[in-house]
This record gives sequence, structure tokens and C-alpha cells, in this order.
Amino acid sequence: MIAAPAVDLKGGRCVQLVGGKPDEVAVSLPNPIAAAERWYGVGFGTLHVVDLDAALGIGDNLGIILDLISATPADTQVGGGIRTDERAEILLDAGADRIVVGTRGLDDPTWLAGLARAYPGRVMVALDTKDGRILRRGWTEESPLEISTYLPGLAALPLAGILSTNVAREGRLQGIDRDACREVIELSPHSVWASGGVTTMDELDYLDGAGAAGVVLGMALYTDTLNAGDVAARWGGANTAKTR
Repeated sequence: MIAAPAVDLKGGRCVQLVGGKPDEVAVSLPNPIAAAERWYGVGFGTLHVVDLDAALGIGDNLGIILDLISATPADTQVGGGIRTDERAEILLDAGADRIVVGTRGLDDPTWLAGLARAYPGRVMVALDTKDGRILRRGWTEESPLEISTYLPGLAALPLAGILSTNVAREGRLQGIDRDACREVIELSPHSVWASGGVTTMDELDYLDGAGAAGVVLGMALYTDTLNAGDVAARWGGANTAKTR
């Protein structure tokens, strides 16, 4: 299992939200590049970057994201507002290892299939849930889709994986829903990354044992609830040496 720190962007800053609510910002740092460099320096070989403004349709941090991709040799997976072929191509051509698509992937399965086949092994699908419902458009709207029927339908696509985020627990430091995490891992035909509420080393051990391919960490790292060095030593992965 790989642990990746989240570098979430809002208004040009690195932030952490509570419960996925744009107006509940618990952490706000002025320099996202410095945050990325810090996590790579600690020993995390993968970074998870999200453009919250683009996801909500209220702005765009593309320039910062392109700088983040080249700031370290880390593997970088990027999400938030990727709803066109052009946006996907810009990010992948700039060196993003994987892109994470949500809203349009849910709404337009034909587009998702075409994107996945154009970039095999480089497209992840965001499965954002709250109280058992799959959300869309920056976590602000419910979709009619159900986990139990949606996930098996992705089996034929050459995806890089599924990013499963429990939005209700995001940023609250209240722990994960273990049963819900295991359900997604067992139902998914693709590898699963878990996100939302991870607070303790025991929970990381649980997700590792349950078969998660990765986990995205946010508030627990930014508040030192989890010791970054200890997490990186076990799940940081090897710091890669890419040529940008």
C-alpha cells in the first residue's frame, strides 16, 4: 500500500476542508509548492493534488498544478474539475502520472471509456460518497448511482484505480468507516485508494490488510495527528528519480 499526502488547492493556497464543505477550511497554507516539497522530503514518493476550485466550477489553479508536477520527482496524481479531453491531455503531457476524474466520468460513461482507453493505466475514477450516496460536482450534489452496481460496470476499462472518499469523514479526524472501506475494496474490479478520515496508524494497518492499493492523507498529516516520518517509512514508497 502507498500513502500519499493530499495537496488540495483553493484560491492558490494549500488547504484542508472539513466534511468536503468549501466554507469550512481548517488548514490554509500560502505556498502549495513548499507543501509538496516538504512531503517529498519526508519520504513520500507519491503526491495527491486536487484543484478544489475547478471541481466546484469557481476558479482554476492549473498553473500551480503544473508547477507542482515539476517541483519534485514524486509520482503525482491530479484531480478536480477534469471534464474535458484538453484538460486531461494538458495534465498528462505535463508529467502527471495519473489523473482522477469524477463528475463527467459519472455523467458520461462513453467519455470515461474513451479517456481510459486513450491513456490506459493513467486514469482513476473518483468515487465520493456520503451516507451511502455517490456525490458529484465537488461533493455538492448527489448522483442516482449506487456503489454496488456502478463499480462492477467499470471492469472492462483499463483504469489506474478507484479513489474512494468518504466525504462525511473528510477532515474530521474521527476515523474511517472500516466496513464501508472494505465493501468498496471487495466490490471494485480495480485497485482502490481510500480517502476520508484516516487518523491512526492502526487504520492504515487495517486498510493495508484489507487490500487497499493506496491511501490519501490530509488533515491527520497537516495537524501532526499522524507522524509523517513514521507513515512515510512504512508506506511512503521509494522516492523516484524521474527526469522532468
